[in-house]
Amino acid sequence: MTERIIQVDALARVEGEGALYVRLRGREVEKVEFRIFEPPRFFEAFLRGRDALETPDITSRICGICPIAYIMSACQSIEMALGITVSPEIDALRRLIYCGEWIQSHTLHAVLLHAPDFLGLDDAIQIAQSHPDLVRTGLRLKKIGNSVMECIGGRAVHPVNTRVGGFYRAPDRAAVRALIPELEWGAQAARDLALAFARFDFPKDEFDYTFVSLIHPEVYPILEGRIGSNRGLDIPAADFNDHFVEVHVARSTALHGRMRDGSAYLTGPLARYANNFSRLSPDCQETARAAGLGPVVRNPFKSILVRLIEVQYACEEAARLARAYEPPEPAFVAAPARAGVGHGCTEAPRGICYHSYRLDAEGRIEHAQIVPPTSQNQPQIEADLARVVADNLDLADKDLKWRCEQTIRNYDPCISCSTHFLKLQVDRV
Repeated sequence: MTERIIQVDALARVEGEGALYVRLRGREVEKVEFRIFEPPRFFEAFLRGRDALETPDITSRICGICPIAYIMSACQSIEMALGITVSPEIDALRRLIYCGEWIQSHTLHAVLLHAPDFLGLDDAIQIAQSHPDLVRTGLRLKKIGNSVMECIGGRAVHPVNTRVGGFYRAPDRAAVRALIPELEWGAQAARDLALAFARFDFPKDEFDYTFVSLIHPEVYPILEGRIGSNRGLDIPAADFNDHFVEVHVARSTALHGRMRDGSAYLTGPLARYANNFSRLSPDCQETARAAGLGPVVRNPFKSILVRLIEVQYACEEAARLARAYEPPEPAFVAAPARAGVGHGCTEAPRGICYHSYRLDAEGRIEHAQIVPPTSQNQPQIEADLARVVADNLDLADKDLKWRCEQTIRNYDPCISCSTHFLKLQVDRV
């Protein structure tokens, strides 16, 4: 029986370092491994013993693309442990800066990293040569997201104005409202991109995913909501570990997230969209219909369209928040030290980002748990890869390799985010 091996030593157009190994025996898919070899970063370990108020600044360094996700999930968890509640005005400002992160992250991936797969190009450099207007639009959109983060957070990468309890300083009203014209342009630009990309030749691939995301009865969830699924799950963040588990696999320095029954699940744009479609704005719902999408999208290759619809939503929502903005007084709620346990969960661009901390009486961290979306998606990525390989065995190795890489990029994996922890076991005999 013929053995066939498809190997990608280094994935391109993803954040971080990873590889893929596929082994076929005849027409049977014998092994699929999404390998992460980027060195572990031990964030959970070196948070122990630190003052809880340091947590947002430290965890933001997990990722330069989605620092707000880590800041906000950390803040939620620490605030719960310390027994403080922020004002609606602070919550609104947090949602506004989070919209900025969605805009810049989704645009970067959709236009510059993922679109080449559908245009038959190798990278953004080739897009710039063949579709310069597309790149100019993408860069302008990304700049809008960066501008929102800079205005509120002080800088776009690892913002310095965020803190437990709120913000060090409330941004000026005029500066926030000055963002509105570009945000209004961005909403239309994102819609135009979604409709243009809807003409791509998407592979015919659908899967009955377990969609896991935050759910909310009134708003499209970013900061708020319970953890829910299309299978009936509906829990508070505090119950996360009762339903989900992280496991260590030898091929990866990142933990793999699964349901307690061992099954894989999907988090991220497709999950948010499926679980909260009715909470999108009417304009975004109309964009989805015009792009040929229903209220649930099960084709992972069409995640690029859902990301752009979320960019449209984030621009609309940011503009709404900017119009209504009034500087919160005070800009933060004091957080006196005490013992406690807290849980936080927000929607990073790539999916739910869960944090949990246990504090001692002096407000120092005794235990930390951080579960990034990419860690949660890894088992589903491997399941998708196995299905894609099985359905495309007649492709030449070069073309099958390309299809596998494209499948991984559907998830926009942030590998550096996921390598925050490594369980080490040493057996001595």
